[in-house]
Amino acid sequence: MESPISTGCDCNQVTEQDQFRQLDDILSEYRSVPGGLIPVLQMAQAIFGYLPETALRRIAHAFNKSYSEVAGVVSFYSFFNTVPRGKHTVRVCLGTACYVRGGKQILASLKSHLGIDVGETTADLTFTLDVGRCFGACGLAPVIMIDEDVHQRIKASQLVRVLDQYRNGPAEDEEIGE
Repeated sequence: MESPISTGCDCNQVTEQDQFRQLDDILSEYRSVPGGLIPVLQMAQAIFGYLPETALRRIAHAFNKSYSEVAGVVSFYSFFNTVPRGKHTVRVCLGTACYVRGGKQILASLKSHLGIDVGETTADLTFTLDVGRCFGACGLAPVIMIDEDVHQRIKASQLVRVLDQYRNGPAEDEEIGE
C-alpha cells in the first residue's frame, strides 16, 4: 500500500502514484521538445520536492538518454536536489564579516542542535542546513537566513528560540523576521 505524501497542506494528500502520473503527463508533452530536459527536471522537482532516482530513470527513458547522463545534468546544477529537503532551509552566512563575527560558531551550534551536517535534512523533514558566502548584510553580522527571513546579529543562545518559531509557527503577537 502506498503511503500518502504531504503537499504542505494536511487536507490534501498526494500519493506517489499521483506524482508519477503528473510526471508522465509532463513527459508526454516535453519528450520531443529540444532543450526540454531542464524544464522537465525543474517540474519534476516541484512535484516530488526533490529528484528521486525512480523519477530520474523515468525521465532518462522518456528522453532516450542514459540515467548517468540525466544524473550528470542534475549534479551539475546546484538548484537540483536528489534528497528530500526540509520544509525550512536554514542558511548560515560564512562571508568574511559573518565568519569573523562568529558565523563558524553559529554553524557548529546549528549542526549540533539539529543533528545534521551542511546539505543534510532533519529526519522529520523540518530543516535543511546550508551555507552561503554573503547575504548582503555584513554590517549586521553574523547573519542566518531561514527561508527568506534574515536574522541578524544572531547568537548561539538565540538559535533554539528562532528555530522553534519555524518548527511551531510564530506566536500571535510575534513576527518571525528579526
